[in-house]
Amino acid sequence: MPELPEVETTVRGLTPVLEGARLTLVEMRRPDLRRPFPEDLRQRLTGARVTGLGRRAKYGLIDTDRGDTMIFHLGMSGRWRVDPGEVLAHDHLILETDAGRRLALNDARRFGSVDLVLTESLGAYPPFTTMGPEPLGETLTAAYLARMLEGRIAPIKAMLLDQRIVAGLGNIYVCEALFLAGISPKRAAGQISRAKLAKLVVAIRDVLLAAIAAGGSTLRDYARPDGELGYFSKQFAVYGREGEPCGCGGTVLRYADGGRSTFWCPECQR
Repeated sequence: MPELPEVETTVRGLTPVLEGARLTLVEMRRPDLRRPFPEDLRQRLTGARVTGLGRRAKYGLIDTDRGDTMIFHLGMSGRWRVDPGEVLAHDHLILETDAGRRLALNDARRFGSVDLVLTESLGAYPPFTTMGPEPLGETLTAAYLARMLEGRIAPIKAMLLDQRIVAGLGNIYVCEALFLAGISPKRAAGQISRAKLAKLVVAIRDVLLAAIAAGGSTLRDYARPDGELGYFSKQFAVYGREGEPCGCGGTVLRYADGGRSTFWCPECQR
């Protein structure tokens, strides 16, 4: 599934194509993805000028001069294609601009979504109302985590995946950040010291920024809008490396919990 770095990379790839452009064509090639497309999507977007792009957690945001924001989620297999030579079977939403550019939202599994809301009401969009702070923002601090995790006996990995605590973190980058901070994914969240939480905040930022710089991680379907793959997977310290040696001399292990695989080194993560 595309996680925060992949969505951030996607938004950055769409920005030079869309920002300031007027949408001359909006075509839905099927009625739905995970949910139906908004009934008035074509009417409200056709002729609108894109005023900016952004991201909230794992959602991409496209603002227009009509006071609307299109919100997209890439689901399990979604990606945007810029200026495709041909429209493919899984290109479910087509946008064209007054500069002659074409964008296709491709989603083979159709677990993604597209919504359209008033920009002024963006904070009331249901998935956003209970989200915690952005992991790259200034409000994610050791003090904040200590307050949110106080007394919690659930494993720290599960707490970091809870979007109510931190918005946008996914399985891959939580595994990598916990390794970098030297924290066992099995540790009770409320038992982690403030000093360790401070290291964790830094590790989360470092991992995400490195992944964004590498264009994200391509494990299966994901590609950047220009068609390039994401290469952060070549830098994985633990994720997907079960049985391989860790730099500390230990061995990377894996366990399954809640349908997700967790990779860690029990020698250097305590």
